Amino acid sequence: MRLGNFAHHNPYHQARGVKGLSGGVKQCQPIWDEYNQNKEILLYESEQILSEYKGEAIESHIESEEIQTVIGKDKVRSVKTRVNQSLFRQMIMSSYSSTCAISGIDIPELLFASHIIPWSKNEKERLNPANGICLSATYDVAFDKGLIGIQSDYSIILSNKILDHQSKDYFSKYFKPVNGLKITLPERYEPEKEFLEWHMDSVFKR
Repeated sequence: MRLGNFAHHNPYHQARGVKGLSGGVKQCQPIWDEYNQNKEILLYESEQILSEYKGEAIESHIESEEIQTVIGKDKVRSVKTRVNQSLFRQMIMSSYSSTCAISGIDIPELLFASHIIPWSKNEKERLNPANGICLSATYDVAFDKGLIGIQSDYSIILSNKILDHQSKDYFSKYFKPVNGLKITLPERYEPEKEFLEWHMDSVFKR
């Protein structure tokens, strides 16, 4: 029932027409608001609590030798960033059923949780699952570099930097089939159109 109370405040569920349970509004609204305004801090804190409960070091959740060489405040900052990036990836993989929204590849090791607005550009939306798309390696890099864009109707557009190579075999194989194609939308948390428009304006190379 308490989860139903929180669902009542969740914009994602509201957009689906799910009203949740409104009985606990006074107790749940402040908690929801605090979480919604501090996702990055509170998600990390929740992972700390879970690690302590399991008797594990939170660093054990991160597959990175680089972290082991860092000390002091820099290490805390690095661990926090890596943990939150890992949580973001988990949310995106779950939403897209571990399947690339363009190629259909469903091998997790070949997939990336691609930010629409990059991690460094908008702290508030870093962990918003509507700011992510599951993409396989080639399309992840192409999207990140602005060589492909996704328009507000979810159709793919190719940059001239890609179109200039139409004579190449790889263009026919990897890019021609997806030009104008609509991405496969996730089960939940569709890419926010405002974020896609930002990417088209700020990253895509026209």
